[in-house]
Amino acid sequence: MFIGRYYHKLEDKGRVSLPKKFREIEKNWVITRGLDGGLFIFKQSDFIEKVEEIAQRTFTKKKNRDFVRLMVNEASQVTADNNGRVPLPEYLIKSAGLKKELVIVGSYSYLEVWDMDKYHQYLDMLEDQAENIAESIENEN
Repeated sequence: MFIGRYYHKLEDKGRVSLPKKFREIEKNWVITRGLDGGLFIFKQSDFIEKVEEIAQRTFTKKKNRDFVRLMVNEASQVTADNNGRVPLPEYLIKSAGLKKELVIVGSYSYLEVWDMDKYHQYLDMLEDQAENIAESIENEN
């Protein structure tokens, strides 16, 4: 389980050091385009499971094909070095608008990497809607 918020810097070579508690869990990761503005980082085995689950849905529906494309076409398999650093592909750095200051957050079964300013703007927006979001989840089923 991945939880918590950690502040890191994007290195000049496009690498980021994963928080120690996360890098002790796994060495092989898949980084892909995220939703809402950041990047997703999955343990390699979890990424395979998620994509297989999505891919098993009918491929005749365009939205299913599109989501597989979003998750897989831009994905990159990476291995953490001995210092727990993983390389972020340049195209993903650009798509997420990452600058020097980053936030790495645990989102239960995966990690997210955000530009720090963008992340805090997103959190501010969520804070204003927290009660409505919580209430809407109860009504789904």
